[in-house]
Amino acid sequence: MSTKRIVYLTFYFRPDLCAGSFRNSPLVDELAKLAQLKRATIEVYTTLPNRYSAFSVEAKEFEQIGNVNIYRIKLPAHNSGMFDQMKSFWHYYTTARKLNKGRDADLVFASSSRLFTAFLGSQIASETRAPLYLDIRDIFLDSIKDVLSTKIITLALLPVLRRIEAITFRNAIHINLISPGFKAYFDKYRKPNYSFYTNGIDDEFLSDKKKHTSIKPIVQPITVVYAGNIGEGQGLHRIIPQVAQELGPSFQFVVIGDGGAKGLLVNEMTRLKVNNVKLTQPINRIELKKAYNNADYLFLHLNDYEAFKKVLPSKIFELATFKKPIIAGVAGYSATFLREEVPFSYVFSPCDANAMVDYLRSGVGLNQEIRRTDFIEKHMRYAINKKMAESIISYLN
Repeated sequence: MSTKRIVYLTFYFRPDLCAGSFRNSPLVDELAKLAQLKRATIEVYTTLPNRYSAFSVEAKEFEQIGNVNIYRIKLPAHNSGMFDQMKSFWHYYTTARKLNKGRDADLVFASSSRLFTAFLGSQIASETRAPLYLDIRDIFLDSIKDVLSTKIITLALLPVLRRIEAITFRNAIHINLISPGFKAYFDKYRKPNYSFYTNGIDDEFLSDKKKHTSIKPIVQPITVVYAGNIGEGQGLHRIIPQVAQELGPSFQFVVIGDGGAKGLLVNEMTRLKVNNVKLTQPINRIELKKAYNNADYLFLHLNDYEAFKKVLPSKIFELATFKKPIIAGVAGYSATFLREEVPFSYVFSPCDANAMVDYLRSGVGLNQEIRRTDFIEKHMRYAINKKMAESIISYLN
């Protein structure tokens, strides 16, 4: 009996530090257990760690773990700008195509936030006549219309991107939408089956919950921690310097991460002469947990773009495991989800510095016993991955 082959495409994978890696690495582990029962091999096509130019970690270009073969493609040196990202994705796309040229596949899975990994999956599935299962983590066309400020570039790109999107989604047999907020956008694509396996809570954030103190003595300066990407999508330059300036030295803001809009954040801090914001390079999860535990508030923010009203950030699931109040500048589905699902989360409109200042000055959520047991039990990553892996493997011919 011949071994079946599952092609698994994800631009980010362990040991990289980002939502794409944190989602796909444990999902592959869960899928591998089911694939083994069907005498199937999973071949992961990903990249060497590249999410942050300021963070590097060693990884093998090829690694075999049981019935999983991992191919990590080395990308050209880049920062986080749009054109650098396009160059990196093109290199990933062409290299993965070459590695799969002339090879059969029984199932193609692609997890994609920027459309092109999904398009790559569509191309490989068409060539091998294999079922295509897509995991969509963002609506790329929505995002690019908001982020691109140059109308000429937008008008030139959009017709091409719409064509790529249509080809990609119409070829899929199944599409998982990471946010239920995406559903209305996909109504026009009627062929695929749909599911809504969201992000979840990783075991790493639950292993030492007994060590977390519920109530932290209030000592000035009060510390507000943000950790994650510093891109145009997060819009930190439109909120943190302004709030920090208004609140002054009684508050300390700690920003952990890197990204294409970090320069904008630094420039705005300089312009406003802010000195109560500390910028820290990306750190591993052990250090990140320490930073969260030392915080008074955990902060989440998305820029004031229409596209972000549909998303459900993975960061919500991470922050909610800590017994800390969450201050979130988000709108749309994210705002509704936080209000309904996450106790002690305080939501305001994106980029509304005055609202954030009012929340922080009020001391809301401080010195309170914070429990989110029901949320944690409902959104365990392991349970979500188990169901999603079963869904994926059901399409293996």
